[in-house]
Amino acid sequence: MESRADTATARAWHALGGAADLPARVSYSGAGPVLAAVLPVRELARATVGVCSLAAAELLAVRNGGPVPEVRVDEGAVATAFRSERHLLVQGRSPTAFAPLSGFWQAADGWVRTHANYPHHRARLLAALGIDTGSGADGDDPPEATGLVERVADVLAGRRAHEIQEAVYAAGGLAVAVAPATAPSGGSLTRGVPVAEVEESGAPGSRRLPQAPLPAAGLRVLDLTRVIAGPVATRTLALLGADVLRVDPPGLPEDPDTHIDTGWGKRSTLLDLGSAGGAAAFEELLDTADVVVTSYRPGSLDGHGAAARAMIARRPGLVVAQLCAWGWSPGRWAGRRGFDSLVQAASGIAAIEAAPAGRPGALPAQALDHGTGYLTAGGVLRALVRRQADSRGRILRFSLAGTADWLLRGIAPAPAAEGTYDAADWLRETPSSYGLLRHALPPVHYEGAPRNWAAPPTRWGGDPAAWT
Repeated sequence: MESRADTATARAWHALGGAADLPARVSYSGAGPVLAAVLPVRELARATVGVCSLAAAELLAVRNGGPVPEVRVDEGAVATAFRSERHLLVQGRSPTAFAPLSGFWQAADGWVRTHANYPHHRARLLAALGIDTGSGADGDDPPEATGLVERVADVLAGRRAHEIQEAVYAAGGLAVAVAPATAPSGGSLTRGVPVAEVEESGAPGSRRLPQAPLPAAGLRVLDLTRVIAGPVATRTLALLGADVLRVDPPGLPEDPDTHIDTGWGKRSTLLDLGSAGGAAAFEELLDTADVVVTSYRPGSLDGHGAAARAMIARRPGLVVAQLCAWGWSPGRWAGRRGFDSLVQAASGIAAIEAAPAGRPGALPAQALDHGTGYLTAGGVLRALVRRQADSRGRILRFSLAGTADWLLRGIAPAPAAEGTYDAADWLRETPSSYGLLRHALPPVHYEGAPRNWAAPPTRWGGDPAAWT
């Protein structure tokens, strides 16, 4: 049974600057009560995929001079893709979602949420808490270092949540005090953060996209993103035909399983933008790029030749999409590191989704990450539609905080459509250089859309710094 596009889809499409009549071309096929939660996660998930699919269909129509294809999104595909990292199997092995020191901890006056999946964040957390394991900065604990989780719990239980938050952030780590469920009604860190910001920038360029079988065919996308939200956006652009090259610094390895899950259809290279050789290679790539997507903290790439306006000045007509955790207002936490789980905790989402006993909870998927990723891909596609008309570049800004605020205050719950759900219907096995991968299929769909990526993920950092 299919349902027509709802108000969440219309609002997201409006945030991307789309024409008000087009969301009527979006319909959803139900799969029952998927992504069940207190908050309307299913509605957010399908709307973000719906607008991304619609933007792809619109760009295809603009390039080829035909009508906009119908968009039909299956909620089963959406539910599976929003949990893609949990469905991934690498040679039969399931990845570990969170490290032992990532999670909720009881503080003296409430709860805190930590994130320590990466070795450098783990080391900084322990340093801020004054816990010496005897392991090096980024190394594993020696065998004699036992009971580490218990030691961390004891230290945190004796300190106030806000004190922990500030001490860990001062040390370069990641921890937030869990906000109460009443936060959304006043004073939340995420309150009022927009879903999307779109700004025209620079002089007109000269490149128009020719006719093509896929919306993003022939596009060159520089992917300066990490973890989930940004890589989901560029993974989607790769699905739609773009040549996507992910660029990482040599000294900051990505989690291998995260890279596998989000690397579909893309290539991966390493460049030190602080070196003369790396900067020159980046400039050469930028000279013929159509899109740059970044997901580092605001301003952190500006000194490496990747400030948005400066890139557009060098490459007129360039589309630059920027993601961050906490939003782009200097008065908020824009300069702080953040992840989906931390934004859930600081926004009041974790308290709203709490267990009956009061322990903070979590959404059934990292929905802020995935939702922001699809919004970003949709925003890029819409910016390219507009560039076809005026040849101008654009700066797009998205954040996990903006998506969180939309989930908390901007989406009305809707009854689940009829249907059944089996994740296996939306999983496939594909051979790769990592071995056999079981993975989620892409949920983005319009009439004639590709059903799978053209290639599996390549080795992290294993490709040349060049376009195909």
